[in-house]
Amino acid sequence: MPNDLPDMRASHEDRDRAVEALRVAGGDGRLSAEELETRVESALNARTLGELAALTADLPAAPGTREVLVIRQGGGKYVQDGRWPVPARIELRTQLCRVTLDFTQAVITSNVLRIDADMVHGKLFIVSSPGMVIDTSGLNLTFSKLKIRSRDFAADARLHVELAGTLLHAKVIERRSRR
Repeated sequence: MPNDLPDMRASHEDRDRAVEALRVAGGDGRLSAEELETRVESALNARTLGELAALTADLPAAPGTREVLVIRQGGGKYVQDGRWPVPARIELRTQLCRVTLDFTQAVITSNVLRIDADMVHGKLFIVSSPGMVIDTSGLNLTFSKLKIRSRDFAADARLHVELAGTLLHAKVIERRSRR
């Protein structure tokens, strides 16, 4: 639900997704009947994606959102861009591959994303959005390079990306969105 711009106006579809996530949480017993009613009313009246994100931030990923995105590829390019649902975890298993993860229009449903990487002779481009922090402390690098700008921990980060795993003759490059 939350987009890279929390002040962006919410659509009817955005509100419907938030209400559905709240109803599922209520059915699972995560919200009391009173809290469910209050949050649904707030979701229906929400004007921005940030308001919707606040209503669902303490709930599991929205229905239809994959918990794990597995990227297995040898050679070529893999691009994830546009309005794609960001899962809680990405498994990145590539060889001789250029991977681009563009978060500028991504639908972010959680404030933490873990990327488990096993990259050999490749590049990972992360196109970051405002409020995004990338933590590379879990990476094991062998003849590899990092060009990350947003390493500083921020408690109020909208999305905290945890990179972990092994890179062999690989690069991770962060690019800032141009918006």
